Amino acid sequence: MAIQVLIPTPLQKFTSNAASVDLDATSVDELLQALEGHFPGILARLCDENGKLRRFLNVYVNSEDIRFLDNQTTPLKDGDEVSIVPAVAGG
Repeated sequence: MAIQVLIPTPLQKFTSNAASVDLDATSVDELLQALEGHFPGILARLCDENGKLRRFLNVYVNSEDIRFLDNQTTPLKDGDEVSIVPAVAGG
């Protein structure tokens, strides 16, 4: 089950500068674990010590914010696109 993950520029140092990677997963949680398995150290940048996504990150499955779906238990299917987007603040 191939899921395309779009990696933001600040995290591309973990993926050998790849802007996207293909991984197998059936949920967002499983995808996060797969990312860590392939790219050690990336999970600490994405999740807190309790395994919850950090507040400043937005995750989208096929352009839908997972906060309006099932959060980290959001199911994934073959061909889905997951975007990891750091929140931007400023004034």
